[in-house]
Amino acid sequence: MSYRNEAVIYVDMDHVLCDYEEAWTRQKNLFPDLEFPQSQPGMYIGMNPLPGAIEAYRWLDDHPKTDVYILTAPSVHNSHCYSEKRDWVEKHLGLSVVENLIITPHKNLNKGDYLIDDMASGKGQDRFEGMLILFGSDQFSDWASVRTFFEETLNLGGSPPKAGPWDAFFNSEAGVTDDFGLDQDDRDWLDMKPVGNEKLD
Repeated sequence: MSYRNEAVIYVDMDHVLCDYEEAWTRQKNLFPDLEFPQSQPGMYIGMNPLPGAIEAYRWLDDHPKTDVYILTAPSVHNSHCYSEKRDWVEKHLGLSVVENLIITPHKNLNKGDYLIDDMASGKGQDRFEGMLILFGSDQFSDWASVRTFFEETLNLGGSPPKAGPWDAFFNSEAGVTDDFGLDQDDRDWLDMKPVGNEKLD
């Protein structure tokens, strides 16, 4: 879990942010003889956003209690998949979100509080340390239901993120003394505000 004040949320792309099925059908019509039409350039960048996806992502990303990333698995046999997914994010969400784009087939290696994904396993989703929001399930059938869940969870404070071992040190004056046994001189030193004229020993 996160040791930060924000809940770390990962959002999948295919079938979650993007309409993969529609794009695949269109690509299959262009290349009817190919078993894997996604092997040809153009499909990933051409995916349309799912209804409500862009608005919900921006709401999550702008929320003061969240730290949001896109976490998507690549088609490892198609090198264009990597670049097209990157370009899709810039096209629909902006360049700043590209900096929070993670492309990996091992989603369990990313530490966080929530993973919004349409698959329960296959790319490490079942070993993700946080809560899996199974997009397309009865509970989270669309982006409206996902947003409702986070509105309630974040407004109530939610359970994650859990407090880390250093929270008392940085956030609680009483906790500093209780947890670390600091005397008054030490606490006075911690409370000092540098003014720029200090001399180094």
